[in-house]
Amino acid sequence: MITYIGLENIISPLGITAEENFNQIKQGNTSINYHRGIGFGHENIFLSKLKNTPSFYELLSQCLQAVIKGTEDELILSKDTIVIISTTKADIKENITTPIIAAIKKLTKEFQLQQQPIVISNACISGVLAMNTANNFIKAGIYKNAFVIGADVVSDFVLYGFQSLYAISDKPCQPFDKNRTGISLGEGAGGVFMSSDKNVFKSTCFEFVEGTSSNDANHISGPSRTGEGLVRTVNNSLALAQLKPSAIDFISAHGTGTSFNDEMEAIAFSRLGMNTIPLNSLKGYFGHTLGAAGLIETAICLQSLRNNLLIKTLGFEEDGASEKINITTQNITTEVTTILKTASGFGGCNASAIIRKLK
Repeated sequence: MITYIGLENIISPLGITAEENFNQIKQGNTSINYHRGIGFGHENIFLSKLKNTPSFYELLSQCLQAVIKGTEDELILSKDTIVIISTTKADIKENITTPIIAAIKKLTKEFQLQQQPIVISNACISGVLAMNTANNFIKAGIYKNAFVIGADVVSDFVLYGFQSLYAISDKPCQPFDKNRTGISLGEGAGGVFMSSDKNVFKSTCFEFVEGTSSNDANHISGPSRTGEGLVRTVNNSLALAQLKPSAIDFISAHGTGTSFNDEMEAIAFSRLGMNTIPLNSLKGYFGHTLGAAGLIETAICLQSLRNNLLIKTLGFEEDGASEKINITTQNITTEVTTILKTASGFGGCNASAIIRKLK
C-alpha cells in the first residue's frame, strides 16, 4: 500500500502558507530578529517570533483548517481519519501541569472529530515521528487518512531552559558553520495531509515511502559522538524502502547550529556514505521550532519537489565539522525526485523519512 502526502501548510513570521514561506526563503529572507530583554536575565535574544503571538491552540486550529481546504470537506469528519499533533511543550505558558489537554478538547469540538487526536511529543523529532506514525497507521489499515499538525510557541519555560544549557546563540544561528554559537529558537506551525487515496488531494501529492526512528540513549541532552542513532534510523528507512543511499537526491538535515548536533550529523552522514549528497538546514530561516520543525521543514521539502529547487543553508560560510558533507551554499535549480528528512533530539532520539515524486 502506498501512503500519499501533500497539502502542506506553514504558519511562521514569513507567511501563512507553504508557498509564501518558500518564496521568502528562496529570496534569502529570515524570520530571526533581535528581541530586547526577553531572556532569563533580561538578555537580548535572537529568535523567530510571530507578531501578536497566537496561542498554541490558535496555531493548531489555523494550520489544520488550511490543510483541510485542500481535500474533500467530509474527510475530517470520517471515522477513517485521524488527527495527529506534534509538539514539545504545547501550551505550557498557560498550563504547566496539563499543557495539551485543553487544546485537544477544543480541537475535537471545533472540527467535530470522530476520533480523539493523538499527540506525539518526543523532543525535536516529534514532527517527523508524527508523520511516521501516520504512515504506519495507514499502511496497517487502521486509518485511511491523517492530518498531521505540529506547533510550538516560545515560552519563558523553553527559552530559559535552553539558556541554562548555554545553547542559545548570541547571533542568528549558523548551522554547520565553523563560527556557530548555538541555536535560535522559533515559533510556528506546520501541517501535511497523508492518505491511502491519492484522489482526495486537490493538488499534486507525493509518496511517503518509509520512515523510522531510533534511540541511542546517549545522554539526556547531548547527541551521540558517533551519530549512532541517526545512522540506525536512516539505514532502517532505506532498508524498508529498498533504496540505496545513492537514490537520495537531497537531505533536509536537523542542523541546529550547536557544535555537538552539527558534528554528530556530519559524522553520521559520513558513516552512511552520503557525504556528496546535497544537504541543507532550514534553521537559519525559521529558527528551531521544536515540535513544529519536522513538519515545517517537510513542507519546504515538498515545495522543493514541486519547484525543483534546493534551498541554501542560511548562515553557513565555512565548514565547522570534522567530516566533510555537501552543504548547500546557494539555491540550486535541479531535478529533485527523492528527499530524505532527518531529525534528532534530546535523550538520543532520531527519526528519518523518505519522500519522493510519484512515478
